[in-house]
Amino acid sequence: MTRCSWCGDDPLYVAYHDEEWGVPVHDDRHLFEMLILEGAQAGLSWITILRKREAYRKAFDEFDARKIADYKSPKLRALMNDAGIVRNRLKIEGTVKNAKAFLAVQKECGTFDRFIWQFVGGAPIVNRLKPGDSIAATTPESNAMSKALKKRGFTFVGSTICYAFMQATGMVNDHVVGCVARRR
Repeated sequence: MTRCSWCGDDPLYVAYHDEEWGVPVHDDRHLFEMLILEGAQAGLSWITILRKREAYRKAFDEFDARKIADYKSPKLRALMNDAGIVRNRLKIEGTVKNAKAFLAVQKECGTFDRFIWQFVGGAPIVNRLKPGDSIAATTPESNAMSKALKKRGFTFVGSTICYAFMQATGMVNDHVVGCVARRR
């Protein structure tokens, strides 16, 4: 079976590649989860975050933005002591800030899904990469998304993080041609 070379042979990575990466997501909670996890990855490997994903779900109330937006100092201190997640104060505080911004976008647009998918015109961008081709780190769409999210108060949403988020949530399909997980 042919797979994108980046996923290697770690069973967790293979499952993520085969079942999730590049699959269009329209559920607000899942979109919020992926935005937070992609931000948590900054400076780290994605496999590190995948291995901590269940701990993140537990620590951050299953990514319930309403609950996270209300976190106060005691909860933030507890998170800083949680070895199951990345214990970076800026990333933890950024999650709370992002929850508040996420709720504001939902209020403004009805759903985060409606807001976020506008950057790809409402349908996935399907690239035709061949094995060995390099994958872009940023695109004009990820640049626009980053700028719009920052304007609305989000943090850890640089263009590279936004592009990884777009790939993770199926806004962009970067599976190589011939990959077992490529759906188009």
